[in-house]
Amino acid sequence: MNAKEFLIKLSNAVGVSGYETERAEIILDFFKKHCDKAEIDKFGNVIGLKKGAGKGKLMFSAHMDEIGLMVAHIDKQGFLGLTQIGGFDQRTLPAHEVIIHGKKKIYGVIGIKPPHITSPEDAKKSIKLEHLLVDTGYDEKEVKEIVSIGDLVTINRQVIELKNNRLAGKCMDDVIAVASYAVVFEKLKNFTHDLDIYFVASAQEEVGLRGARTAAQTIQPDMAIALEVGFGRSAEGADDGNSMLGEGVEIVCGPNINRKMFERLKETAKKNGIKNQVIVAAGMTGTDARIIQITGKGVATALITAPTKYMHTSVETVCMDDVEAMGRLLGEFIIGFNSCDVEEFLCL
Repeated sequence: MNAKEFLIKLSNAVGVSGYETERAEIILDFFKKHCDKAEIDKFGNVIGLKKGAGKGKLMFSAHMDEIGLMVAHIDKQGFLGLTQIGGFDQRTLPAHEVIIHGKKKIYGVIGIKPPHITSPEDAKKSIKLEHLLVDTGYDEKEVKEIVSIGDLVTINRQVIELKNNRLAGKCMDDVIAVASYAVVFEKLKNFTHDLDIYFVASAQEEVGLRGARTAAQTIQPDMAIALEVGFGRSAEGADDGNSMLGEGVEIVCGPNINRKMFERLKETAKKNGIKNQVIVAAGMTGTDARIIQITGKGVATALITAPTKYMHTSVETVCMDDVEAMGRLLGEFIIGFNSCDVEEFLCL
């Protein structure tokens, strides 16, 4: 299974924060084919170890969870009220098809009042999440036999392919980074590396960077690279994002980033002709890098991202060229560390 096939499979699966089991099992099966050891830990992270010569530990962290919805209440007409897990852009939710994960899966739609009977003032406003209702077609008695308060609700969305190697679908944030591992595995297939490499698909990032914290505490890496999505420009020339799709992996710099790791990644990209864009993050990055950096006595941490349009919607759009570039950069970074003294490299 190549990176594109892996990405589509991951995106189409369910993996809401705290409920990642379906997606985690897919990742675990994939890791078992390419790693010396793979497991789902007590927190729900999937961790694969590709053993090297034991000359240092390098941890990659890409979160596998996605934002989602839950049933908050059931009214007397059988409509389902919603609350959210993570940060949905609620403006995009009306008119979506959803799946309610009750005693069995049932389908519903998020309906809104027709424009014909909506006041001009209300028509200009986005509808708050607490005012959105899911219509399953069931009445109150029927729906309560299947659905309970607290049941998971997900957007019914499958990946679609656009032109120029673009893909659109739900939770590209951050399954594109998990999918980039496929490129790394292929790159290292016949290579003996000095570093022990830990591939982490972290859980519950969207609700507080939780999985990366527990994984880093368990692994205690010497170095770590967090993998994420970045803000891609959604219109040519528009100043609403940092970078352009198709222009390569984003290498992030700032106080959350180890300076030597940043420089090494830039040099690796240049040496191997990997398209890249430098992104400045002057404050906290809000990614797994933020929490890994301050784990234990501190971890030398870097962050690379791939530009993504329409983040936290069900049509997040990415370019496979950037995903491939991310994987190539990780692979070449590992190869470049052979015969390198990790302790010496990490001295500031």
